Amino acid sequence: MRVAIIDTDSGFLRVLVRRLEAAGWQCRVSSGPVPADELVAMKLSALVLDIGAIEPFGWEFLERACTIPGLGIVVCTQNGTVAQRVRGLRLGADDWVAKPCHPEEVVARLEAVTRRHRRAGVRVDVGPLVAGEIEIRPDQFEAYVGGKPLGLTRREFELLRALADAGGRGLEREDIYQRVWGYAMAHGDRSVDVFVRKLRSKLESASPGWSYIHTHFGIGYRFDAEPVVPEAVPPSPAAASGAREVPEADAAAEPARP
Repeated sequence: MRVAIIDTDSGFLRVLVRRLEAAGWQCRVSSGPVPADELVAMKLSALVLDIGAIEPFGWEFLERACTIPGLGIVVCTQNGTVAQRVRGLRLGADDWVAKPCHPEEVVARLEAVTRRHRRAGVRVDVGPLVAGEIEIRPDQFEAYVGGKPLGLTRREFELLRALADAGGRGLEREDIYQRVWGYAMAHGDRSVDVFVRKLRSKLESASPGWSYIHTHFGIGYRFDAEPVVPEAVPPSPAAASGAREVPEADAAAEPARP
């Protein structure tokens, strides 16, 4: 198991690395942002990120890191407001730990995150799923329309996969959250709705002739590719009454009758 740690707290790093290595992890430590292609080349299982340590690039870096397939991300940073924690989780972070914290807790959370990713990765060798104009490729954590990728984040792909795997059945929000985020949904959490809105927008933008995600109000969502039926244009009052419509130009040219 390989983990990259981006942090500048030397004392915390020393203890955390010692605990991780004792548990059999290979650690890479950095005090600044690492390019996404380098993170991919490291073949990491997880990333521990202190957003505050790389400000003002912390949030932008987190968003890019969340697009890397199979990478578990634990944000471990000083304090953090509720709004910041919600923002981080909605961007795609798997967990959030507020400093000061015990390194043993970070190790335990990393183990939990990587377990969830391993369970999710069991189905990676399954072939592509085609629905409407969408081709879902689990081996690439991406979906395509006409050979062009939709540019899904990891969390958006996991959501699409969970909905598509339901085989046309509706899923409750709590069930979706459990499948995608890996733990029980907190009361009032709207993450599922937020990510469904983002995913639906990408699907409909790439494939406007089809409707894919259907809302079951008060319950959840269902994935089923259905062609969009154009709305019928109602006939004009004149056509409905059988009268002949006279174009404005012809009407103006028509001589007045006595």
